[in-house]
Amino acid sequence: MIAELKPYLFIALAGWIATDIWRWLGVLAGNRLREDSEALYWVRAVATALVMAVTAKLIVFPTGTLAASPLWIRLTAAGGGFAAFLLAGQRIPVGVITAILLLAGLLVLMP
Repeated sequence: MIAELKPYLFIALAGWIATDIWRWLGVLAGNRLREDSEALYWVRAVATALVMAVTAKLIVFPTGTLAASPLWIRLTAAGGGFAAFLLAGQRIPVGVITAILLLAGLLVLMP
């Protein structure tokens, strides 16, 4: 049984080591950066860009059940969620809940 688990244990250990090292280096470097430094602005910009890229990929090229929905419904739900996020004073839960409700509502109304 242990022989069957060895590849999975190796993958888990290698993945943990590969990501944990960068987390610790980030913590060490982050403690030395001023909050208004150019380096920290760059890190925030890259992190935001990565999140938005993943979000855009999920909207434009979805998988699973969401792939059966038309693009215009996904774009409308995302746009409505973003508008609600801004109108609510940049509250993330409001934007997420609005987008989910719009998506579900439009899918139910779709013939």
